[in-house]
Amino acid sequence: MKNMKSHFWYTKSQRNGILLLIIVIVLFQIVGVFTSNLKSKSTLLTNNKVAALEKEIDSLKLDKEKKRSSYKLTPFNPNYISDFKGYKLGMSTEEIDRLHEFRKQQKFVNSIQDFQEVTKVSDSLLTKISPYFKFPSWVKNKERFNKKPIVISTKKYKVSSYDINEVTYKDLISIEAVNSKMANTIIKYRSKLQGFSYLNQLKEVWGMTPEAYEGILKTFKIIQKPKILKVNINTASFKEVLKLPYINYELCKKIFDYRDEVAELQKISELRNIKDFPQNKYDRIVLYLEAK
Repeated sequence: MKNMKSHFWYTKSQRNGILLLIIVIVLFQIVGVFTSNLKSKSTLLTNNKVAALEKEIDSLKLDKEKKRSSYKLTPFNPNYISDFKGYKLGMSTEEIDRLHEFRKQQKFVNSIQDFQEVTKVSDSLLTKISPYFKFPSWVKNKERFNKKPIVISTKKYKVSSYDINEVTYKDLISIEAVNSKMANTIIKYRSKLQGFSYLNQLKEVWGMTPEAYEGILKTFKIIQKPKILKVNINTASFKEVLKLPYINYELCKKIFDYRDEVAELQKISELRNIKDFPQNKYDRIVLYLEAK
């Protein structure tokens, strides 16, 4: 009995320590329960907020679709679709951007097929909006215009000559793409050159357009080469050479510096030896120069 009593006998400080330990254990349990409840409430609150936010987003999407579907379509030119109109039509940002990039190149969509090819819109959207496409009236006759040769004169006029070096003002304006101003410019330039030696010299005429150039080539050609009065490079003065076509002041000075250096050119091909000589113009320059 004495031994048993000794096992349950504690000092005052030991009893206080045991009591403190029990209190700490109880406090930890209370804090654990409180924290667990707090986390549950927080999770529940977060879930409720997410659900409410998702509901609001769904509501906004539905409202957005209703506004789109209620948009009243009227005839319009698809080349001028703005960001806002494209959105109302149901186009994506990428599809609208493709159309705007295409238009920045000064190009136009002239058919429903062109529109889909450029924008890449779906067949379903195209079917919905294409009935409202309104193209300019000339587009309807596009094929007829494309088939019409642009080089054929609309006037019933028989040219006096098919040699470009013999044609008159009236001959030139009989070409559809050649107006009166251009016809006069061609004749003046022909006179300056003493006649066209190459047909592509027509491209050098100021204001010459690709349509006019092609139209002239369809009707006229060089039948007889012009007789050009050549200048002797070894005896000509600076002013005489400077007046020749294709020779500016800088090139003329280089030619005379070279002539002074070699004393006399034995053959005209020596011009190619001049530093920075325009080799691409050699064939044209030697039309007017010779070495004697």
